[in-house]
Amino acid sequence: MAEDKDFYSFDIAIIGSGAAGLNVVLNMPGDARIALLSKGPLQGGSTDWAQGGIAAVLDEGDTEESHIQDTLVAGAGLCDEAAVRFVVENGAAAIHRLAGLGVGFTRQPDTGAQAPYHLTREGGHSHRRIVHSADATGKEVEKTLADRAREHPGLHIFEDHTAVDLIHAHQPDGSRGRCAGFYALDQKRGQVVSFGAKVVVIATGGASKVYLFTSNPDSNSGDGMAMAWRAGCRVANMEFTQFHPTCLFHPEAKSFLVSEAVRGEGGRLLLPDGTPFMKGFDERAELAPRDIVARAIDHEMKRLGLDCVHLDISHKPKEFVEQHFPTIHAACLKFGFDMTRAPLPVVPAAHYSCGGIVTDLAGRTDLAGLYAVGEAAYTGLHGANRMASNSLLECLVISTAAGEHIAKELDALPEPEPLKPWDESWVRDSDEDVVVSHNWHELRQFMWDYVGIVRTNKRLERARRRIELLRAEIAEYYSNFKVDNDLLELRNLAHVADLIVRSAISRQESRGIHYTLDYPAPDETAPPRPTVLVPGTYRAGSGPS
Repeated sequence: MAEDKDFYSFDIAIIGSGAAGLNVVLNMPGDARIALLSKGPLQGGSTDWAQGGIAAVLDEGDTEESHIQDTLVAGAGLCDEAAVRFVVENGAAAIHRLAGLGVGFTRQPDTGAQAPYHLTREGGHSHRRIVHSADATGKEVEKTLADRAREHPGLHIFEDHTAVDLIHAHQPDGSRGRCAGFYALDQKRGQVVSFGAKVVVIATGGASKVYLFTSNPDSNSGDGMAMAWRAGCRVANMEFTQFHPTCLFHPEAKSFLVSEAVRGEGGRLLLPDGTPFMKGFDERAELAPRDIVARAIDHEMKRLGLDCVHLDISHKPKEFVEQHFPTIHAACLKFGFDMTRAPLPVVPAAHYSCGGIVTDLAGRTDLAGLYAVGEAAYTGLHGANRMASNSLLECLVISTAAGEHIAKELDALPEPEPLKPWDESWVRDSDEDVVVSHNWHELRQFMWDYVGIVRTNKRLERARRRIELLRAEIAEYYSNFKVDNDLLELRNLAHVADLIVRSAISRQESRGIHYTLDYPAPDETAPPRPTVLVPGTYRAGSGPS
């Protein structure tokens, strides 16, 4: 960790310390000077929370073409096939590399440490191809990558730092040049500092905290997406927020996800009276893609006025459940639920942002010197609906490609210059923090009510009007008071909510995880197109260039 100061200079600065950011570190040359920023503790992001696994073709009976086709089907016509092929074809290599770094993937039982990986199956997949570390894959991957990243001689870790905004240099003719760095709030000192860098990488994760109920950690407030948008980068497919069908329903079980792998291993969704209901919505039942399962649960909850439905795997042997889902089983016991003996109460919750900052397959954005990887980015892989366990796969494959691309160019890039200091000479400490907390709750509540699993034109327009008022109020507050973490997150969530709503309004059809009662079917009059928003125009256009 570098000493406290107002300006830092590095070769590469990475905002976000999940798998995507850490994997970029591991692809940097040994003499590179690297800053890695984490909004909280180093291992406090979404990767650490991921239970299920990573999809890759590792079984002799499986094929890359099958994985590609499953992904295209799940994406409902909006996947970029080139991106799908690139990610899938590099999947097995990514898994073997992780294993070589020390990730302890679960092996087939009773056949030794060198046995083939144990593979499970999740919704949308036609084969067992999910490699995992019991039911805590993300935690194992994050810990291993963090341990290996700490071994890099040029790495400086900045915990408790929240990025504020990107800085780009201007050319002599006044045009915008490269990304030159960014401002960040040092939370412990309460001071905004600047980071200059040859290259900046956004690896800040998704934006599911824009919703009242989510499976995500508190850090997922769309920071990278909002910053890139304000810096002039396009975003795409922001209307496609995936709702995970099964989060534990309990007042103290904050954001606790019950992995899709439970359904993959035979878990059944039931009404409170024990009646299974998924066959009535899809012939694949519990193994249907997440959008179908989430809408089915939402439908039954609204039809019957339920607080939750139930997920039951108690028909499996106790030893089977404890072996396959030790983390989930132990956590549920703390809340008074024994999944080996009775069903678990579950509800849908915002889980994954399928859209994000438009990038190419090396993570490059519209702004020179700025890369985006992981959930913050849009590569075209997920289309209108992310297929289970493709997210960590994309995260690893694209961050590897980005790291390799950056490493090749780093020596030829100009040294970062000192940046203009953050000026807060005219602002003061806030004595009205209640404004931030009230607006935070109001935003997430109306996004849940109006821009959730099922949408209508009227609901979206209501949300749009409220966002306009909130953004004006937040902008005034931001201009007059010293920034803190809550205000920065609220500002970013308001920007992301605006992008989500405007994208949803522009898509006049139902497709994938965007479902509207006003247009309940896909538009078959023209080939499906991603929704691309361009700063200053908000136009729908083609995908990444």
